[in-house]
Amino acid sequence: MDPFMHAAIAEAQLGLAEGGIPIGSVIVHQGRIIGRGHNRRVQQGSAILHGEMDAFENAGRQPSSVYHDAVLYTTLSPCSMCSGAILLYGIPKVIVGENLTFMGEEALLRSRGVDVEVLQDATCIELMRGFIASRPELWNEDIGVESDGDA
Repeated sequence: MDPFMHAAIAEAQLGLAEGGIPIGSVIVHQGRIIGRGHNRRVQQGSAILHGEMDAFENAGRQPSSVYHDAVLYTTLSPCSMCSGAILLYGIPKVIVGENLTFMGEEALLRSRGVDVEVLQDATCIELMRGFIASRPELWNEDIGVESDGDA
């Protein structure tokens, strides 16, 4: 397995172990991870800390030339918010662990020239399927879907 996707999966597993949602991401520039993160909405009480957003935050302030030459790895297809950050910072390539449990904005990314590669990695699929089955209300909150009982 690609060591960078392996690092993204390790981030997802860390998020799950912390009681959060198992989605991880790393940003790679010139063969080196410059930012890593996992969904920390639950742990931090955050509205925006999806895995990709956490990786951007942990990469810190970078010159645009770094982002324009970077690859973002994520265990799950990026949502609208995360795809917007990918476009804003000009990330040219995104490698997605899986998009069977959730299809994000891959078409938008491709329409804007981003190279999107989907692996359908069995570990990524199982992490999300298991989580969604055990915590559907938390998953629905994360993706902005109204659950039974929401006001």
